[in-house]
Amino acid sequence: MSNRNTITVASAIIANQQGQLLLVRKKNTRAFMQVGGKLEVDEAAEQALKREILEEIGCEVSQLRFLQTYHTQAANEPDHQLVSHTFLVTIKGEPKIQAELAEMLWLDIEKRDDYPLAPLTKELIIPWWQAQCTASHKHID
Repeated sequence: MSNRNTITVASAIIANQQGQLLLVRKKNTRAFMQVGGKLEVDEAAEQALKREILEEIGCEVSQLRFLQTYHTQAANEPDHQLVSHTFLVTIKGEPKIQAELAEMLWLDIEKRDDYPLAPLTKELIIPWWQAQCTASHKHID
């Protein structure tokens, strides 16, 4: 059940070969966040995410794996909670700023404090990504 102060979105964790995370900043906002957006009426999270990735960065999805539904504070709407259906995504093509985006960056996790980050990205996605990177390094050693 959803209420007026809840925003439901689908979000993507997109990483490059260097382990950097793709983040975007929408026009007239301050915080960098995952690519993604609000679900339309009767739209599945997977479909919403594919649509948003194409609209925001002009790429198609080659792989999509559901990770978790996260609950956190919304970045740009005061007094709103965010419910994010989050997926690990592999894209086809080179991402380019489109639609409502003002900026895009590949974030080095070590430099996360250099940028204003959305609560979802800062509190949940980055710690999850760090754990994945640490686990994968343990298997290599």
